Amino acid sequence: MKKAADKGKSLAGEFREFIMRGNVMDMAVGVIIGGAFQKIISSLVDDIIMPVISLLIGGVDFNNKFVVLDGGDYATLEAAKEAGAATLNYGTFITVVINFVLMALVIFLLIKFMNNVSNKFAKEEAEAPATTKICPKCKSEINIEATKCPCCTSDL
Repeated sequence: MKKAADKGKSLAGEFREFIMRGNVMDMAVGVIIGGAFQKIISSLVDDIIMPVISLLIGGVDFNNKFVVLDGGDYATLEAAKEAGAATLNYGTFITVVINFVLMALVIFLLIKFMNNVSNKFAKEEAEAPATTKICPKCKSEINIEATKCPCCTSDL
């Protein structure tokens, strides 16, 4: 009976360790921010981009673009849903595809920006002049201006 209790504590301890790892916490924060970011992109598509596209193509409301599969005639998608009609909502699908493309574009631009910043810092580190050198005799690291190795006392 004691072994079962020890296994339970061990499992709980391992789970706590797993949850507290940096990668898991980073992923959780990323998912939360991603959810909020998705709402922003959805609002951008629904409230700004789709009305402009609708205006440019003659006032078409994509949310009311659908095909009724039972052959009925309904003025709006909501009316078809209230009547229980089966519909293909291709207007909603177009909106979701635009939403996805914008999300992918924003993520691409964000990653591109982060890579550029990372590359700038890498170049700055690489361009820093060397301050040490390796002794050819004992292979220890010494000051670049040294004329005698402090470890093996050989002349440089």
